Amino acid sequence: MPGPGTVPGAVPGEGRGLPSPELLARARLLVAPGLSASLVRELERIAGRDAEPSADGVTAGGPLLCVGAVLPDGLPTGRLLWFHSVNAGTDPLLAAGPWPAGALLTRTVGRMGERIAQYVLGWVLAECQAVPEYVAQHARAEWRRLPTELLTGQTALVYGTGRIGGAVAALLRGCGVRTVGVARTVRTGAPPAGFDRVIGAEEDPEAEAEELAGARWVIAALPSTGATEGFFGAGRFAAVRGATFVNVGRGATVDPVALEGALRGGGVRRAVLDVLPEEPAAPGDPVWRLPRTVITSHSAGITADEDVAQDFAACWEAVASGRRPELAVDVGRGY
Repeated sequence: MPGPGTVPGAVPGEGRGLPSPELLARARLLVAPGLSASLVRELERIAGRDAEPSADGVTAGGPLLCVGAVLPDGLPTGRLLWFHSVNAGTDPLLAAGPWPAGALLTRTVGRMGERIAQYVLGWVLAECQAVPEYVAQHARAEWRRLPTELLTGQTALVYGTGRIGGAVAALLRGCGVRTVGVARTVRTGAPPAGFDRVIGAEEDPEAEAEELAGARWVIAALPSTGATEGFFGAGRFAAVRGATFVNVGRGATVDPVALEGALRGGGVRRAVLDVLPEEPAAPGDPVWRLPRTVITSHSAGITADEDVAQDFAACWEAVASGRRPELAVDVGRGY
């Protein structure tokens, strides 16, 4: 029997029910009011039905399929069949309360991995070519040659070996950087594409500490979950020996006090932060005064309409075929 609040007719999947073909055929398509008209038309084409603005409220019966960033107010969650998030990170959705039992949650990644990888490479190259220092010299009308460094042979430690971390590693590896991934657990066999090596943070802390000490760049691409909150704390930063820290994952994974201590103590050479624990940071927030730090406005991997349409279409095809989509979220883990 379905549990309380579940949609009758759901097909059991890996941790979440999959909508049955019969329910999917009857589902009403609700879309967030902020979506562009062109995206809504594409969603309608993929789903083969007209869309309804979720802000108008839900009064009529039937199972529901929603596309947006947050659950609409007043949504009868017991009728929610499937929610497709227009964002890659679903932590705000899951933090709002218990996820509706039996409802499938999928997310949008699109070409975000490419965009974030390009962001990381841009900052890595800028640092190797002393771009920040030359900009400062220009402001002082100062002519002085500065030493630069080559990427080849240096090590980047990438935390997170999924789509985004893998894309970052692949682009850096193509430039001759040795790429080491850090995952929660390590699967047997060859490392995932883009990585020279993958180690498990829980399985081999000594290997992690050794790689932290030898890394030139430490790149955080972790999701925000209960297990990753404050993951980069005093212990990990104490193992760093002059690496630059780049966070393109989630701000909550970093202990800001520990990062400040590592920056001021010199263990961390500099920091590039695309995400913060609290966004946007107020002008008076101490984060703006961190030494040798650049903050960008959570813009490394902005999602485009074509990303949403592409990933929704892939999820739709999988669900319609009775398969669990690759972009389905394990709501227990949070990613």
